[in-house]
Amino acid sequence: MTSTNTDTITIGSALEVHRLGFGAMRITGEGIWGPPQDPDECRATLRRALELGVDFIDTADSYGPEVSEDLIREALHPYPEGMRIATKAGFARTGPNEWLPVGRPEYLRQECMMSLRRLGLETIDLFQLHRIDKKVPREEQFGLLKELKDQGKVREVGLSQVTVEEIEAAREVVEIASVQNRYNLADQSDADVLEYCEREGIAFIPWAPIDAGVLAGPNSPVTHAAEHHGVSAGAVALAWLLHRSPVIVPIPGTSKVAHLEENMRAADLELAADEISEIDQAISA
Repeated sequence: MTSTNTDTITIGSALEVHRLGFGAMRITGEGIWGPPQDPDECRATLRRALELGVDFIDTADSYGPEVSEDLIREALHPYPEGMRIATKAGFARTGPNEWLPVGRPEYLRQECMMSLRRLGLETIDLFQLHRIDKKVPREEQFGLLKELKDQGKVREVGLSQVTVEEIEAAREVVEIASVQNRYNLADQSDADVLEYCEREGIAFIPWAPIDAGVLAGPNSPVTHAAEHHGVSAGAVALAWLLHRSPVIVPIPGTSKVAHLEENMRAADLELAADEISEIDQAISA
């Protein structure tokens, strides 16, 4: 299997990447904690992603913690020209499925420096605030991101799970290149954030992109489209996202080569106008 994955977007001022990326959260243990059951398969999945045209990998220091970043370096370093890696900071991990926002500037700086070391980079292409810590003045968190950019530690800055008001507040301090919020066929509660990003030319990176919920049930338009094209419902969900907005950069994640290959079929999948319309009508209903 090969994939053209030719549709591109420029994140920020200079990070041109293909619009179908790879999310590296799932190459960890249960509860996003500890090592995966099959590290070799995870490394093979990362390498196969590059073969299929992926040049944008999204991870976080909290995935594992540290495990995801370590595996990315083990599998892909030295990185091929044009490869872009995004990571995130702002969560402390206290156990499986436990996520504690920590936005103290000294903590965020440490996370950045440790991610640089683990990934084997001199500069992080896209450094994202995983969550705004409500216990710390947000201007301090945004200010630290600006410092890291000014110092050349990161090229572009992004935010995760934020409102339009929070994006605007951050942009008063530092240029924002991307926003990573939950958005998929089953959950479009952040449609206003997507519309804002599209209007302002900010990349929108939806997490949990293949979640279709009941829209992938029996006799649903998603299932019908999948059967017609001979692909999975997840591939249809990804193709719908790519059609939804030119600023959307889906990052489906998996720890299996076969699942990766199925997801990547979305890069070349062209849904017909009536298929898009039927899915949109089901969403509205």
